[in-house]
Amino acid sequence: MALAFEDRQYSLADLDALAGGMAATLRRSGVVPGTRVAVMSSNRPEFVVALRAIWRLGAAGVLLSPAWKQTEVTHALSLTGATHAVGDHPVLADAMPMLSLDDEIVAADHPAEPVAPDADAVFVFSSGTTGMPKAVRHAHGSLAVAIRHWRDALGLTSADRMQVMTPPSHILGLLNIVMALDTGAWIRLHRRFDIDAMLRHIESDRITIEMAVAPIALALSAHPNLEHHDLSSLRYIMWCATPVTGSVAEAVTARTGVNWVTAYGASELPVISCNELQHARLDTVGRAVAGVDIRVVSLATGEVLGPGGEGEIQVRSESAMAGYLPDQWTAEAFSGDWYRTGDVGTLDPDGWLRITDRAKEMIKVRGFQVAPAEIEAVLHGHPVVEDCAVFGVPADDGEAIIAAVTVNGPVDTGALADLVGDRLASYKRPSRVVVVDEIPRLPSGKALRRVLRERAMSAHTESGDS
Repeated sequence: MALAFEDRQYSLADLDALAGGMAATLRRSGVVPGTRVAVMSSNRPEFVVALRAIWRLGAAGVLLSPAWKQTEVTHALSLTGATHAVGDHPVLADAMPMLSLDDEIVAADHPAEPVAPDADAVFVFSSGTTGMPKAVRHAHGSLAVAIRHWRDALGLTSADRMQVMTPPSHILGLLNIVMALDTGAWIRLHRRFDIDAMLRHIESDRITIEMAVAPIALALSAHPNLEHHDLSSLRYIMWCATPVTGSVAEAVTARTGVNWVTAYGASELPVISCNELQHARLDTVGRAVAGVDIRVVSLATGEVLGPGGEGEIQVRSESAMAGYLPDQWTAEAFSGDWYRTGDVGTLDPDGWLRITDRAKEMIKVRGFQVAPAEIEAVLHGHPVVEDCAVFGVPADDGEAIIAAVTVNGPVDTGALADLVGDRLASYKRPSRVVVVDEIPRLPSGKALRRVLRERAMSAHTESGDS
């Protein structure tokens, strides 16, 4: 058996037969090599079947977050030119004709099309400071390299057992699923995150590697009966997507005896660095994985800095994306063949990488990247909002979104937050909207989010809520 979901088990042969049947159905509907097929699905075996069917036809999957609303889905479909759709989500079904994953899939044998390494494999989405998400284009060749790098970083073998609770549309969920099946490891999919189900299955399935984004780590730390679960099968827990909160990791280790490892990557270049599996240093994001080069350059001059110098982290690897859609953003994402992460950090003489800040203005919410401009565009559409700026402040699970607004009349700040939640994915809803006298800006018009962040954190502390 290769994959489990609830009370069902699938072998690789089962998945391939179902993928053949879905490929035949998609082929009859007009999917051919190069077609872009939108996929909006919960975490379930049919997602795996759909992706394998799309690749069997030489087509590319456009992976839409199941948390997205109509605004985001419409944008993504227009951006990528997806002409066909597969999924289980009514938002996608409302946008275009969709092959439902709830319909029975009849197993069949369908030949696989030959695919070139530079052919599009998958589009995932990375929010940008310019507004709505950009599509990150990965070719089959770059995705295969990323999978190999992740396997090597994790020390994954066919004897390992994993479970996946993160969305399959996110690069982490996608990598874990494809890597595990490609390696011959056993994997359990969960429709959604549930801490008790997670702990129960670590015991019953003898899980060896557990993935934890910040909300999962917090739930582990806060679980009242954590010590009563047998977690002895775990080799380690991998903290992904956000910087490690040391106190949380240490509390879990003290209660379970299981150690943490941390890694660093991006949708555009999925695997950058990883800690040593046995002796992880959680104050760093590890060292470059084999096949990846890392350098730090001056934010002022672009000059490559020596050990200990603080600047922008840049990365070079064959796993780098083929580019963005819209393509106009691709050139500035690279300096030659080095991907510009937008993160600020240092590299010590032994190669340990530390992230100290972000040059980009992205807000990390529960492992998801949120673009301030995307939320600002919604708020600007409200007639009472004259100006606004959105920024993040530290929170237990990453960052919390704060929106500062200037207004021309009475306003219900809760209603403004709800407006964002109605238009965009729920995790993009501001936790707080504050009315201010003005939005501080540079002469160029750029909002001084750092100033607003400092003011908000100071007011929060003075109010006694810290």
